Amino acid sequence: MSDDATPLELLRGTLADREAWVVGGAVRDRLLGRPDAGLDLDVALAGDVAAAAAAVRAAAPRGTAAFPLSEEFGGWRLVGPEGSWQIDLSPLQGGTIEDDLRGRDLTVNALAEPLGGGPPLDLSGGLEDLAARRLRMVGQRAFPDDPLRILRVARLAVTLGFTVDAATVAAAREQAAGLGAVAGERVFAELRGIVGADDAVAGLALLDDLGATSVVLPELDALRGVDQTVYHHRDVHGHTLEVLEQAIALERDPEPAVGADLAEGVAALLAEPLADDLTRGGTLRWGALLHDIAKPVTRTDMGEGRIGFPHHDREGAAMSRAILGRMRASERLRAHVAALARHHLRLGFLVHERPLGRRQVHRYLVACDPVAADVTLLGIADRLATRGRKHEEAIARHLEVALPMLGDALAWHADGPAAPLVRGDDLAAALGIAPGPRLGELLAAIAEAQYAGEVTTPAQAVDEGRRLLAGDAGL
Repeated sequence: MSDDATPLELLRGTLADREAWVVGGAVRDRLLGRPDAGLDLDVALAGDVAAAAAAVRAAAPRGTAAFPLSEEFGGWRLVGPEGSWQIDLSPLQGGTIEDDLRGRDLTVNALAEPLGGGPPLDLSGGLEDLAARRLRMVGQRAFPDDPLRILRVARLAVTLGFTVDAATVAAAREQAAGLGAVAGERVFAELRGIVGADDAVAGLALLDDLGATSVVLPELDALRGVDQTVYHHRDVHGHTLEVLEQAIALERDPEPAVGADLAEGVAALLAEPLADDLTRGGTLRWGALLHDIAKPVTRTDMGEGRIGFPHHDREGAAMSRAILGRMRASERLRAHVAALARHHLRLGFLVHERPLGRRQVHRYLVACDPVAADVTLLGIADRLATRGRKHEEAIARHLEVALPMLGDALAWHADGPAAPLVRGDDLAAALGIAPGPRLGELLAAIAEAQYAGEVTTPAQAVDEGRRLLAGDAGL
């Protein structure tokens, strides 16, 4: 088989003698004319699926991987070189293609085309629903059989721009509690698609309509009705969604918020892959969604009509980590989002100290590393979404500090800190001190002075250490 063969041509060349159909989303997306529809194929077939996978693998280009998906259902997945395409092979559920389609979730996914070609097989009105851009369940067993399908409804609706028919919404609400028993990684896969959609806020609203939010993200649901200070115009839930909208706007086109000089660097940063098939931009969305997640549990009446949320940044970091841990997200993603929550207030505190010196900038970059640029963007999104009393003045003050800091943070992200002027062992020998915590503190202080341009040579670095030690001794 030619290395240039498409996945469909590869299948037709190796499974021509098999009773097989292209099914589900692959058919739906081709009929919708969606780009890359032929690069992700689901195939249902009769007979030995493992043998079929081996035959396809043998004919596939070098670098193609094949592995079983599920012992219970007997599926196999093939992934083309460098992830260029994907084929899932599954046994017919129920013994016939008709039984298989009747057991599927939505009518637009219950379509099958013979592998060799021919008109789609449609038993439930999926073609009509496709034309109407409507999501409708195949039957009453759709959600009891697999409650995850409730989240899939929301994901498909927001990514395809489809509506959901009323009976399907009602049935989903009745079965939403079943989502509590679904594996966390499956939940995260669907939520990732919803939060990553162009209109993620509409997708989250549909989750509410389907009764799913209180089950899969109860912490987000708990933000409703939690009022804030007069400097906010929304409760915590509404504010969170507006911060998410601002984060999406930054990802889509950063120039209106950060200006032409920084826009290219921001776009490049947000396009970087980070973890769990998310870019830094996609991860910033999760940071926006979870940055104030601890406000309900930290809300405090400060007296005289004042409201506070002490330590909601610290508690929010722990809660963010726990939420993503529940969904079996990677450690890298958990740590990144937790850091966004932990540091999202830091720049706002510096607004009251402007103009900032270079030492203050360095402290911020070190404290927030490795999310300094990301959390600065989150701070901008957070401030732009806060439009209560005197908001225009507050936004202007924040941007006065945030935009220069963003430039520094982007440079820090690209280049990292400068090489130290003096090594720790050399400094210890020159000062006659033993390695230990104080030596680390001296090196950090020298690095700060180096960033500020106050020391530029190894000799000056040693002199700075000596000066700091003399201060310790009161000399």
